[in-house]
Amino acid sequence: MNIRIINKSKNSLPAYETLHAAGMDLRADLEETISLKPMERKLIPTGLYMELPEGFEAQIRPRSGLAFKHGIGIVNSPGTIDADYRGEIKVLLVNLSDQVFEINTGDRIAQMVIARHEKAVWELVDELNETTRGAGGYGHTGVG
Repeated sequence: MNIRIINKSKNSLPAYETLHAAGMDLRADLEETISLKPMERKLIPTGLYMELPEGFEAQIRPRSGLAFKHGIGIVNSPGTIDADYRGEIKVLLVNLSDQVFEINTGDRIAQMVIARHEKAVWELVDELNETTRGAGGYGHTGVG
């Protein structure tokens, strides 16, 4: 699939790092280093603008290494970029650790997965089909 993209950053385009990777790394595009304090969140620019085909979205997800090693996540994970959005892709990072985390231009800050989606049409009914699970919700099957 071809996706139209504008790159106003100093970085290369997002790319799949391995043969079977689902996500492409997004890199920070900054004028100066950003310090993300514990429990602080900041919107990090990437310098990328894209035009997704209708019926697709871009999901912005945390990088597992940043989460595990530094406690860095994404507040609205996964973030969604809709096909009609034309603004700059930005990533809302949060520091869940007890240490300041530095972000520099070119740092890999998130990953982006391109996914197909369906449009739902609601059918208003008076009752739903029965299942074995029924209305069992949070923790209804026990611990673990």
